[in-house]
Amino acid sequence: MPRSLSGLLLEPAHSLLVQSYAPRRQQHGRMNADGWGVGFYCPSQQEPARWRSNRPMWSDASLASMAPVITSTCVLAAVRSATAGMPLDETATAPFQSGRWLLSHNGVVDRAMLGAHPAAESACDSAQLAAHLFDFGPERIGEFVADLGKRDPSARLNLLLTDGQRILATRWNNSLSVLRTDDGVVVASEPYDEDPRWTEVPDHHLVVVADGNVAMTDLEVADVR
Repeated sequence: MPRSLSGLLLEPAHSLLVQSYAPRRQQHGRMNADGWGVGFYCPSQQEPARWRSNRPMWSDASLASMAPVITSTCVLAAVRSATAGMPLDETATAPFQSGRWLLSHNGVVDRAMLGAHPAAESACDSAQLAAHLFDFGPERIGEFVADLGKRDPSARLNLLLTDGQRILATRWNNSLSVLRTDDGVVVASEPYDEDPRWTEVPDHHLVVVADGNVAMTDLEVADVR
């Protein structure tokens, strides 16, 4: 069911806008003031549209007027708290894109474990990670995260991907929750309201949402190849 960007990002009691300055479950950093972005799918075009900024979400004067009139059946949005030493330009802000795929990364990873990728949108760790995963294959996200997490034990690898039909997400050393309603499924770093149907995803798990169904797999014990 199509939803407006306003209904998803601005109107809930603990919306992404509120999470930009007063997150409840964020364990690293006090706020997310280093940018925001949203990607959404339109029936009139094959690839998703993106709207990104390196300013705090609360400072964007156009968002409140535009968000109510933009609707989509699939939306991926993120706010950013930049890792020390990472670029602060717009291209370092999620969602990152490859064809129909959109990706956001909530966490941190040692870029030395990845190697520089020439197709990355930015030099920041999240953009480098996105480029490597797009090459590796988004459907193999579980294998990718399990391997990278073993090589970089301090990494936080909450990844969220969508191609407009499916949602693939990992919880790895961070927080993640899922809400399933009659209107659709939401996967978020923290719940945007007090709906009792929100379910916390166990750590080191893969979430796959397809055709309204939600499946979770333990990345520590499952064969995710």
